[in-house]
Amino acid sequence: MPVNLTHPLICVVGPTASGKTALAQAMAEKIPAAVLSADSMQVYKGMDIGTGKIPEAQRSVAYYGLDIVEPGEAFSASLFQAYARPIVEARDRKGEQTVLCGGTGFYVRAVIDDFVFPAGEQIDNPIRDFYTTMLQGEGAQAVWNVLNNLDPESARIIPVGDSKRVIRALEIHDEGFSYAEQKEQFASIGAYYSSIQIGLQVEPDVLADRINRRVDVMMDAGLLDEVEALLSQGFRSAITSAQAIGYKEFVSYLDGQTTLTEAVDAVKLATRRYAKRQRTWFRKDKRIHWLDATDVNLEQLCQASFEIIDRMSV
Repeated sequence: MPVNLTHPLICVVGPTASGKTALAQAMAEKIPAAVLSADSMQVYKGMDIGTGKIPEAQRSVAYYGLDIVEPGEAFSASLFQAYARPIVEARDRKGEQTVLCGGTGFYVRAVIDDFVFPAGEQIDNPIRDFYTTMLQGEGAQAVWNVLNNLDPESARIIPVGDSKRVIRALEIHDEGFSYAEQKEQFASIGAYYSSIQIGLQVEPDVLADRINRRVDVMMDAGLLDEVEALLSQGFRSAITSAQAIGYKEFVSYLDGQTTLTEAVDAVKLATRRYAKRQRTWFRKDKRIHWLDATDVNLEQLCQASFEIIDRMSV
């Protein structure tokens, strides 16, 4: 059942390097509120520089959604929903607001919309363990072939190489559901909370330059050392996963397969492509109020955001 909050949940969304965190924190300072990060990689401890996690010294408000689990530990939109909603509601009961901020669109929707996840989304799922073992032993094609035999419609829309989603579809099938059917119903899912979404858009060429500079700054901040530290702690499989942009590329360098320049360029390219996918995702949600953050200072963005909130709250 949808939940009524005292105030609509404010969300700041958009692609990486668009300035979401800075805006969310600035707004939270003024409200005042806490920031709840909705980022599928910032949940991992020790993955700080490469995920763009705001350093502790720069946090001027309370933050949630950071450093929840160890690298490699299973996490999902369902688990994020279970983590995030009690925080939002407990704070609301105390008269405190929360700003949901992130670029992982499904995590945002898992919180604000009325998604009910099958039990297979939880950790310690034997079906997931079975197919993960198969993946490690027989490869991605073998696991995809199983899905194609059991649920060809779902296999048709999931690439062979997207093993995480293939295994998720197999979990769903085991519970009598179809990934393909769920995806068709995705757009029609209603709201769980009343929310006001502020989206930041940046001209593509400008955003690409920002991403390139951001990666250079991450390198200066010690990103390569962070990768080496994670490897030394035994988290190789976690940081070589498909979604670990900014990590897996440097593993290739440390393994002697590429040069450092090639690894940095690969991170920049992968991040630009990810930003494009984020834009595509968020553009589908017509509830988002977009602000042009190409050449606007933080104070102006704050003011424009609060004007939208005031207008929507009437």
